[in-house]
This record gives sequence, C-alpha cells and structure tokens, in this order.
Amino acid sequence: MIAADHLKRIAPWARDLNEREIEIARGGIIEKSFSANEFVCMRGDQFEFWTGVVSGLIRIGNVSRAGKSISFTGLTAGAWFGEGTVLKNEARRYDVVALRDTRLAMMDRVTFFWLLENSVVFNRFLVGQLNERLGQFMALLEYGRMLDATGRLARCIASLFNPILYPDLTRHLEITQEEIGALSGISRQNANKCLKTLEREGLLRLEYGGVTIVDLERLRRYGE
Repeated sequence: MIAADHLKRIAPWARDLNEREIEIARGGIIEKSFSANEFVCMRGDQFEFWTGVVSGLIRIGNVSRAGKSISFTGLTAGAWFGEGTVLKNEARRYDVVALRDTRLAMMDRVTFFWLLENSVVFNRFLVGQLNERLGQFMALLEYGRMLDATGRLARCIASLFNPILYPDLTRHLEITQEEIGALSGISRQNANKCLKTLEREGLLRLEYGGVTIVDLERLRRYGE
C-alpha cells in the first residue's frame, strides 16, 4: 500500500479526497517500473487498470497492418489515462509504450468503481478528464489532416501542457528530440528541423535534454 502523501504527490485527483476515500484509493494502487521501449500493454490486451505516470514518458498509439506507426498522445508525470477502457470493461484499443524508463501507478477496477460510486470529488475529476480528452483527440484529428510537419509538432508539444490533463507541468519539458519525433509521428531529423523553426519564431527554446516553452498560446494556434 502506497503512502497517503505519496498518492497526493503523484495523483492530482487525490488531493481533495476525504480520509476514507484516500485510504480506499491507496489500498487499490500498485506501482510498476518499465524500461525504455517496453510495452506497458498492447492493443487487444485486457489491461484492467486505471493508470498514472509517476515518472518518465509514455506514448499511446497504434501500428497499422502496413507497419505505419500512429501516435495519439504522449503522457508525462502526473497524467492518468485509461478511464474509458476501465468504464467499458473492454480490451485496450491502443498500444502503450514507455519511451524512456518509466514508473506507473496502477489502480484496480474495484477501487476505481468504489471511488466512482462514492466520491463526488472523484466524479468531478473524471468528468473534466473525459471532456478534455475528447477535445484533445478532436484537435488531433483536425491538425493531423490539415497541418504540415512543423504545425503537427507544435500542436503535439502544446498538447502536453494541458492544465487539466497535466496539472503539475512547468514550462520546461524534459524530452529528447527523438521522443518528440515519436510523439509527433515524424523522424528525429524532421523533428530537429521543425524545432529549430519554432525556436527561430520565438515559440520555444531548445535546451540540453529538453525544451522550454516561450509562447504557449502561439504554439497552440500554430498553423491557423
């Protein structure tokens, strides 16, 4: 069983729960580590956990029958995902891969549904989470069809700064150009060119081991 203060650090949704809800939540969560490029789960798996990123970086996506990799989103520390699959009790419809050494917190279905049925705070969080996730994937569909590589990369980076889905993130993102390329669906070389374009335009600053966002709103609107 994880400690209550640790739960509140890794799970923003837990910070306003009452003591009883905290005890139930921490009793239903385990943590597990994954190595870089290791699959957390694959499309078709019965992976019955609501999952949070404690540290590291994961990619959610699929590979087509022709071998083309499709990225839906990246998730950094503080993000929780998979609520839709748990609610519907169905097999996963996507692959989840650790892009670097990653530690995950995994809540079992019994605990998830206890909180869903007994905690108003938890329900409010889930409604906000599902609403933001819907908006995120609608935007992905739009810019994936309409924007060039630089635009797609800009929007991809901006999506990692959603204050609902990633509430604790600062304007500095520890991420490599290879990881940004993987999340954006482009090569590392193309990612490097796109990042330099965005830096010249004053939207971000390239730094060792990551990027710092200079103008988040322009990143979100890039290509309009």
